[in-house]
Amino acid sequence: MSDERRYSDDEVAAIFEAASRPVAPRDEPADPASPVGLTLARLQEIGREVGIAPEQIAEAAAALERRRPPIPRRTDLGMPVSAAHIVDIPRPLTDREWSLVVADLRETFGAWGREGSQGETRMWWNNNLHAVVEPTQTGYRLRLGTLKADGFAMNRVGMVAMAMSVVVAFVVGGNADALPGVLAIGSMGAGVFAFNALRLPRWARLRERQMQEVAERTLALLGPTRSG
Repeated sequence: MSDERRYSDDEVAAIFEAASRPVAPRDEPADPASPVGLTLARLQEIGREVGIAPEQIAEAAAALERRRPPIPRRTDLGMPVSAAHIVDIPRPLTDREWSLVVADLRETFGAWGREGSQGETRMWWNNNLHAVVEPTQTGYRLRLGTLKADGFAMNRVGMVAMAMSVVVAFVVGGNADALPGVLAIGSMGAGVFAFNALRLPRWARLRERQMQEVAERTLALLGPTRSG
């Protein structure tokens, strides 16, 4: 029994919140002879006391186990240019469930997109934005991701403008008449960098939140974990 999975205080709170409402058993006396944390069986006992079915606790715990750590963003000149989210799902999607997920994707991202399949893999994509349901060694997963292509392009424009301002300044030397033009080119490059530095983090946070919400709705659609 010593190897039984035990949940930390944060995990306990997350499980109870997912199962029904935020209920964290803080007044339970700790067993000094036991490892830190509560087992699933103990959580289910506590759940019964507050009116939460054991099945709901088990499903919330399973959903917690399916969570993956955040995927590192791809960056360009220190600015985020990608967003992604992956969640394990308990089984493959039926045709109707996949249609509902595609409808959710279209509504969430405001894009019609295209869809296709290959073997057990289902795909939906709109330019660089994509969603894939695919098999893994242990089951299935929903993988979402996107790339901000114009973020790369605008950074290159800014780099070219800054480089041109340096070259022009070198060519004209100390010619005061050319100074306004040099400053204008340099300012354009700096302005492009500033614009990207403001918009790209906001874009990445929005996309990551949208993807997480789609993933959560997909898990809710699939319902309790079951084989087949």
